[in-house]
Amino acid sequence: MREFTLIRARSAQDAVQAMARHPEARLMAGGTTLYDLMKLGVERPPAIVDINGVDELSSFDTSGARELVFGSLARMSDVAADPRLVADYPALSESLWRAASQQLRNMASLGGNVLQRTRCAYFRGGEPFACNKRAPGSGCAALEGIDRGHALLGASPHCIATYPGDFAVALVAFDAMLDVLGPSGMRSIPVEALHRLPGDRPDLETTLAPGEIITRIRVPATKLGRASTYHKIRDRESYAFALSSAAVALTMKGGKVEQARIALGGVATKPWRARVAEQGLVGRELTIDTALAAGFAAFMDARTGHHNAFRIELGARTVADALMIAAKRM
Repeated sequence: MREFTLIRARSAQDAVQAMARHPEARLMAGGTTLYDLMKLGVERPPAIVDINGVDELSSFDTSGARELVFGSLARMSDVAADPRLVADYPALSESLWRAASQQLRNMASLGGNVLQRTRCAYFRGGEPFACNKRAPGSGCAALEGIDRGHALLGASPHCIATYPGDFAVALVAFDAMLDVLGPSGMRSIPVEALHRLPGDRPDLETTLAPGEIITRIRVPATKLGRASTYHKIRDRESYAFALSSAAVALTMKGGKVEQARIALGGVATKPWRARVAEQGLVGRELTIDTALAAGFAAFMDARTGHHNAFRIELGARTVADALMIAAKRM
């Protein structure tokens, strides 16, 4: 048994103050990632700040004409079932439904889901596997190891671990924002700017400052939401992380693409916006050929390893299928 201090926060400000007093502490919301990593010995926090009692972070509102607002403690299953999300923003709802099991979705929070850490087996396996994310400067065992599920985009010579989440991928497609609270007060950042590329410091995973916590997620209301989808390809139908996924949204005018949003999951070191692929669709008829061309454009900068080259075509076809699914929702 490893002893740690448990602190129950009663407000967002209370949590920030507790984190300031205990710089090595970890936040606990649903705990569905933190518990795993503590059992594996990857995380060994001397203190845990439990924010489950912070009611101000638990609500969400999808009725706004300008934006949808989600408290960071809102549970995945509650948000996924929201009627407006299901009807008008299916990509957001589907990205939650297709993550984890029902039991985990009932417990896991939106903020925790966005911040979940990689499932790289070398990161989670501990010693003797080298991992710069877990032990900076130790190396990356995945570079010469089994890299079937590792990143094609955004990797570096120091880390090729993929970002595992689904919801953040859909949020990036809709230009969502995060409100974060810290010792210096409140600020807002795009979800797309939350996760860092690994570079030479894979252990620095996000742009959150020490002691900052996510309080809200805000999604701009947009007509792009209706014709959208989150398409996820995995080794088994349920309860598996993506080999490739795509959050796609469209508007059409005169039979041609007016706007397109494409974000990739399961293939990059962070949620990955494919802007070149988006731009290539604008003004064109959406056919299976143009959709597939957009899919391959999304992977034009992909770099393969020893075992993951097949995922370039898989990813391109995932994007193409997602585009055709979204088009049918116009």
